[in-house]
Amino acid sequence: MDIKRDKYLNDLINRMHNGMIKVVTGIRRCGKSYLIFTIFRKYLLEQGVDEAHIVSIELDQRKDKKFRNPDVILEYIESCIVDDKQYYILLDEVQLLEDFEEVLNSLLHIKNADMYVTGSNSKFLSKDVITEFRGRGDEIHIFPLNFKEFMQAYEGDMYHGWAEYVIYGGLPLTVTMKTEEQKINYLTRLFEETYLKDIIERHHIEKSQELEDLVNVLASAIGSLTNVPKIEATFKSVIQSNISANTIRQYIEYLEDAFVINKANRYNVKGRKYIGTPLKYYFEDVGLRNARLGFRQIEETHIMENVVYNELRSRGYSVDVGVVEKRGFNQEGKTERTYLEIDFIANLGSKRYYIQSAFSMPTEEKRMQEKASLVNVNDSFKKIILVKDVINVTRDEDGITTMSIYDFLLKENSLEL
Repeated sequence: MDIKRDKYLNDLINRMHNGMIKVVTGIRRCGKSYLIFTIFRKYLLEQGVDEAHIVSIELDQRKDKKFRNPDVILEYIESCIVDDKQYYILLDEVQLLEDFEEVLNSLLHIKNADMYVTGSNSKFLSKDVITEFRGRGDEIHIFPLNFKEFMQAYEGDMYHGWAEYVIYGGLPLTVTMKTEEQKINYLTRLFEETYLKDIIERHHIEKSQELEDLVNVLASAIGSLTNVPKIEATFKSVIQSNISANTIRQYIEYLEDAFVINKANRYNVKGRKYIGTPLKYYFEDVGLRNARLGFRQIEETHIMENVVYNELRSRGYSVDVGVVEKRGFNQEGKTERTYLEIDFIANLGSKRYYIQSAFSMPTEEKRMQEKASLVNVNDSFKKIILVKDVINVTRDEDGITTMSIYDFLLKENSLEL
């Protein structure tokens, strides 16, 4: 099954021959190896690159096990470079290579070698991996399939596709599975036996149950403001655990570091400053989130919000939660301040969008409620409300655009509609 991942292919193309190691990071099973060894390799061949000038080593394969020795792999790669033409070095699961940082830094000295590497254990997925290469690494972060990519492989219409996507998410292998039982078992085992196991082993966590409980608490709270003291209180009242705030904070960092979850900070629009806690957490893949809760809490409103957050991130935007101060008068005639929330502020260079994930607006009261924060933003950046209903893109008297989630996810440049 051929799923195009043009955004990431273009990311690689735009970084070709830049003298840096292209480091493809992302949560396990999101398609890093496929991107490098299938999509990018095919592109190189189509551009006329001789197959002999593409050196591919899959370190997790038995046939390439010998290359886990740093001296053996260096000698082999150097022996492959027999002329002055450009060579492309593709290394998969590079964390299996002993002293991989030293090996990659050594390869940087080969002037006609362009390097691309992937890795998928928690050590390599660490967000500070680039520092291992002394400032010579260039990161491409790959997400699970977004809805548009998912629909390339889904055999059905977008409505049924959405119904499946919000339950099972976008890990590529789940799309190929035929039954719900297969998908459920795969996602459940993957979270338990891969993601959590990696974190536990890397950080030598002894009380693994507390980590698992924390994941469940965060999974239940997607789209809701939370902070460490609130989570600590939940542990004490619901789980009857005395886990400390410092341990909670540390475990959250581990989960972020492995790209299992991501956070959205709160930003005061009028004050132009970050507020700090509370903030929101979202899962890198909604299918994994649902698996942690046994597929029992499928609140489509919150999951849609998580999908919108991931879509914006995959398009390269930094994403915050917006806070807008509104001044008015109370019943006694005194000045009163209230604070309204904007689901997302998406920034990319000079671009900014204010976005509400409303799911539905069945009444005028609900519509005014969703608009309230947006109309109190005084700048000229575009303001958008997303709903699940299939509607034409409209713009009202306040300059606020309303569009369907399907248009937003499936149409190119949908933010400009």
